[in-house]
Amino acid sequence: MTRRADVVVIGGGQAGLAAGYHLRRLGIDFVVLDARPAPGGAWQHTWDSLRLFSPAAYSSLPGRLMPAQEGQTCPDAAHVVAYLVDYEKRYGLPVQHGVRVDAVHDEGTLLRVGTDSGTWRARTVVSATGTWTRPFVPAVEGRREFAGRQLHTVQYKDPAAFAGQRVVVVGGGNSGAQIAADLTGHAQVTWATRRPPRYLADDIDGRVLFDTATARRRALDEGRTDTGGVAFLGDIVAVPPVRAARDAGLLAARPMFTRLTATGAQWADGSQQDVDAVIWCTGFRPALAHLAGLRLRAARGHIATDGTRATDDPRLHFLGYGDWTGPASATLIGVGRTAREAAREIRDLLA
Repeated sequence: MTRRADVVVIGGGQAGLAAGYHLRRLGIDFVVLDARPAPGGAWQHTWDSLRLFSPAAYSSLPGRLMPAQEGQTCPDAAHVVAYLVDYEKRYGLPVQHGVRVDAVHDEGTLLRVGTDSGTWRARTVVSATGTWTRPFVPAVEGRREFAGRQLHTVQYKDPAAFAGQRVVVVGGGNSGAQIAADLTGHAQVTWATRRPPRYLADDIDGRVLFDTATARRRALDEGRTDTGGVAFLGDIVAVPPVRAARDAGLLAARPMFTRLTATGAQWADGSQQDVDAVIWCTGFRPALAHLAGLRLRAARGHIATDGTRATDDPRLHFLGYGDWTGPASATLIGVGRTAREAAREIRDLLA
């Protein structure tokens, strides 16, 4: 069966919902196709102790403030999921859950969107698939030899499964620091990072990060000196659990090990450590396999863009992949602005 819409949005997480909000306001015909069976995006699959960096009011999608969570300054992931479920319902967004997009192809004036439940034809496509489904693990020597358990951030849920074990957490970003802190008191934790951890000042939260990213983008757009953005401030937001573990001396990072052995890890100085599990908190790549058939120019996994629009095909927009597609666009508070700009460009193209 083939169906038609002016715009097909691929992905029903926070970026897809923000796109839907602005497309609806502009009176544009669209549908949102989401591979997950239920609303809530990737927030449904995070670890149990995860908290937002900011209070609820500063973590909202366009049009609807996130309500505060009772007893929490910064809401947890379950609260975010409930907010996204309500957001989708409140605005009556046409999201079809459980529909996986396999490929997008060029058919001249239209784009053909093939799914596991039929075909759509659209005048424009918004890709909002994020990165959660493409976890990245570096090619470390000995990974296949290691007999213990290996998992990525996406598979970590809580410390109970590691009680009493020797665990190496790899990665000097927020997920590495938060998961290492979560495990302290439950497991023997070694935190391995490629460079010494860089904490942001304790009073910096998501509001400051968004403002900093926006100021950097404005400076670049106006031809002024690059401010360095969020990367200039540091890599790790000192959320309360991380701050507590750090101040208690429980987050002392070691340099990255050089290889894994059958029983553990080995460092450059020859020292070795027996390990039961390795948790790779080593980031993600954009989930863009569905666009391979368009054969667009890409560098390091990022398709060339002008703002959110694909440079080589103005019918295609990208939302929610990080600074590549707009300042802080991978955040709840940041994606609304780029979604609004993309919707306006789509309106003009359709006209």
